[in-house]
Amino acid sequence: MQEETRANRYLVPRGDEPYESLLEIKRSEFIGHIKRVSTVEEARAYIESVRKTYHDARHVCSAFVIGADRDIQRSSDDGEPAGTAGIPMMQALLARQTREDGTADLSDVVAVVVRYFGGIKLGAGGLVRAYTDSVVQTLDSAQFDSRERLRVGQVPSSHAEAGRLENDMRAAGLNVLGTEYGAEGADISVGVFDRAEELVGSLSSGAASVTWGETRWGDLPA
Repeated sequence: MQEETRANRYLVPRGDEPYESLLEIKRSEFIGHIKRVSTVEEARAYIESVRKTYHDARHVCSAFVIGADRDIQRSSDDGEPAGTAGIPMMQALLARQTREDGTADLSDVVAVVVRYFGGIKLGAGGLVRAYTDSVVQTLDSAQFDSRERLRVGQVPSSHAEAGRLENDMRAAGLNVLGTEYGAEGADISVGVFDRAEELVGSLSSGAASVTWGETRWGDLPA
């Protein structure tokens, strides 16, 4: 069953590996982490993994946003004065303008900021700016994909031709979502595209065609 959402697309961090950055303010170090997650459990597990890595840090603050409608939102100050870390981090995620038209739709993301205290107090305003800037700086280092509802088609191919055909399809601008290899051959998944049937026929010299199936979420380059 397809998840019912109001949104048909939103942006997500690209890849499975975290993005990191370092911000130094008055001898305090703020180590920012951004990672893609799809569930609350994944977000909390990543937060705990960062906490174990930086077990000697005074604070490991976090915020995450999950879902096409961004309806799951959690944050933690982790011992910092209330409202100076987790909420500003959350606001930085929610306010991130991820498209040229200024749309802010980033989701399926967890931000973790590790703080090593440098001996100089920053005050509440300073902490808010520091945690916000750490998240923004880390987001600036990240790449993003557009997660969209797509009608998905299958293009059957032989093992020998699948790699070449997939590359040609990508080069032609088709939304190729991946290839599954089976005992009898390969199936290339492609997202809906106005000229998909025409392009696939042309690229395969008439040997392949698109069979359209279900609508599901897929990732496309932003």
